[in-house]
Amino acid sequence: SKVETARKNLIGKAKEKPEQVKQVIDTLKKEGILATYNKVMNKLDSLSPLGYSSAGVVIEIGSEVSNFNVGDRVACGGQEAFHGEVISVPVNLAVKVPENLDLEDAAYTTVAAIALQGIRQADLRLGENCAIIGLGLIGQLTAIMLKASGVNVIGIDVDEKMVNLAKKSGVDLSINRSDEKIEQSILNFTKGYGVDAVIITAGTKSLDPVELAGKISRIKGRVIIVGAVPTGFSRENYYKKELELRMSMSYGPGRYNVNYEEKGLDYPIGYVRWTENRNMQAFLSLLSQNKITIKHLTTHIFDLDNALEAYDLLITKNEDFIGILIKYDTISSISKKIEITNKQFNPKEPVIGFIGAGSFAQNFLLPNISKKYFHSVATAASHNCRNIAQKYGFNNACSSADEIINDENINTVFIATRHNLHFEYVKKSIISNKNVFVEKPLCMNENELEEIKNLYSNSNCKLMVGYNRRFSPLVQKIKEQINESQPVAINYRINAGFIPSDHWTQDPDIGGGRIIGEVCHFIDLSIYLSHSFITELCAYSIDDQNGLDDNVVISLKFSNGSISNISYFSNGSKLLSKEYLEVYQNGLTNILYDFKELHIFGKKIKKIKTLNQDKGHKKEVEIFVDSIIKGTEAPIKFEDIYNGTLATFKVIESIRKCQSIKL
Repeated sequence: SKVETARKNLIGKAKEKPEQVKQVIDTLKKEGILATYNKVMNKLDSLSPLGYSSAGVVIEIGSEVSNFNVGDRVACGGQEAFHGEVISVPVNLAVKVPENLDLEDAAYTTVAAIALQGIRQADLRLGENCAIIGLGLIGQLTAIMLKASGVNVIGIDVDEKMVNLAKKSGVDLSINRSDEKIEQSILNFTKGYGVDAVIITAGTKSLDPVELAGKISRIKGRVIIVGAVPTGFSRENYYKKELELRMSMSYGPGRYNVNYEEKGLDYPIGYVRWTENRNMQAFLSLLSQNKITIKHLTTHIFDLDNALEAYDLLITKNEDFIGILIKYDTISSISKKIEITNKQFNPKEPVIGFIGAGSFAQNFLLPNISKKYFHSVATAASHNCRNIAQKYGFNNACSSADEIINDENINTVFIATRHNLHFEYVKKSIISNKNVFVEKPLCMNENELEEIKNLYSNSNCKLMVGYNRRFSPLVQKIKEQINESQPVAINYRINAGFIPSDHWTQDPDIGGGRIIGEVCHFIDLSIYLSHSFITELCAYSIDDQNGLDDNVVISLKFSNGSISNISYFSNGSKLLSKEYLEVYQNGLTNILYDFKELHIFGKKIKKIKTLNQDKGHKKEVEIFVDSIIKGTEAPIKFEDIYNGTLATFKVIESIRKCQSIKL
């Protein structure tokens, strides 16, 4: 699917992904042509890993891992188990491979777990009848395991070769979909009743599989959809037979659940008997006990160097195939750092290491820094790391943040990871006496903030947080209008937009929520425009059933008498612009419309418009790099950073206690 889409032209890609086209149009309206073009091209340039089912040997384990050891042979699943020589997989997405199995068979484990979850959804009993529509790899695996469980299996496919292969997989009745007597044959096989369950493992845009399932099912039968098929079926058969339609979700319970997959929290077996991990174990157990065999499914094995031939085979179909394995070189030594270029650096200038380089960093940070300063980059995804290193001219692609922090040649670290990692990397970088640019937030709680404060006060490095809005050209125009000796009144409305509760930014342990992750921006801008520090605040939020503070009103009081009201809402219309800022002082009013247009109301009305939205990302990076070259102070005083970060934490405290908080 990925390869077919990737080989299409832009129009073809657009047709395949209409939702992404809509996102491009929305971005175009909000951010302008240039910003949208850069984002789209950056996305198209990004590499995408392929595969999700693999097997290999453990070479290293995390500090909290207790159920695996170096040297264990394991089968792995999930998006981290992509086709790569070295992968990093969470504990619940890996299972040990029994000693009597080879890794070639174990590599099928995750694909088999998909088949097994479909079987579990079918809820079949010994001696019952099941039809499988679609006899590709997952269909064949489904047939093999159903047969081992004592179920009578009927296999259906449009490809006669797959129909014949299913006979080797133990199918009792294997039929080509084009057979005119297919329905009668199935009725005869089931003694006139129809099948107890139909598992659809086909992948097609046709409604035929789900329509056929309705025709061949018995009364009150079950139809399980495992493959990618449409479900706009005719009502008659499903209504008259009162059929039950179920969807099977990938490998099983736990799939797409952050707590299970990323944090390693298991479901108690008494409440969830078969998780995705236990499904993977069950398949390996069947293989180990010789209750099933899958040797006949492997038609090709390609060395990694010839992997492109494997994908060509998938697309061109110029020879028969079913199970294709990619084999890796296990003899060559493994390096944690790959040298891309060999530039020479001036130690008096920034020598930059990047930790984290996702879409934000690639759109707003990396393009705004001269490539001559780039030394090393480390990202969570290895394929992404090497691609970025080559694209932006880094000397090295690294496998871990510590490779960068401990490199004596690097004097400046940019941190653009998920929020929960900011404190650790900022702390280590300061201890290593490196200049730090960290995307907001600085950290996740007050204890971390105090530790950073103590470390930074005893260091000689610079610390910068990515509060870009204060560097916007239109904000600078507002700043010029303000008399620093007098207080200002600020009204800031943010139409933030909805983010699902299961998004990583909403996770209190990973993203910290939207107040810590984003509202800190608007608090910082209020500090900047007031020329003062926050002394007191009060905040209220709409009660949310998910416990999220996504709709909040914050009132800030400053030491010089300034006041600011921040209204941050996620429940508004998408048609409304995101940000609206008003600044009042001495008969003068500045109104900023989404960083694209500024109206200055004085004795006359002055309007300033920009062609593209500019939130100050480019300027903030330029000034930070320049401060290192010239040896000047960091662009944002640490006192501002500390006050704004502390205020962000106090906003949450104020909401919880329903009272104002003094800083």
